[in-house]
Amino acid sequence: MKKAEREYLNKVASLGCIACSILGYPDSPAEIHHILHGMGMGQRNNNYNVIPLCPTHHRQGPSAIHNSAVNFERDFGTELELLAIIKETITT
Repeated sequence: MKKAEREYLNKVASLGCIACSILGYPDSPAEIHHILHGMGMGQRNNNYNVIPLCPTHHRQGPSAIHNSAVNFERDFGTELELLAIIKETITT
C-alpha cells in the first residue's frame, strides 16, 4: 500500500461512522469498508472507494452492510451516495 493510500484511509476512518452520524451520533469509531458496488465475488475495490463504518454497521449488526445490504441501504442510502458524501467531506 502506498503512503498516499494509507493517509487517505486514515483520514476517512477519522471521520467516524457515516451511518452513526446519520443517526445523530457523530464521531463514533470507524473501520474502513471498501464499497462493493461494481465488484464481483471475492473482489475488493481500490483504497479510494471506501466509507467509514463502525463494526456494528459494517459487519456485526442486523443491518450491517455485510449482513444485509438491502436493510443498510434502506436505512442509510446506497454505497455510492455515502461515498459521494465522504469524498465531498474529504475535499472540503
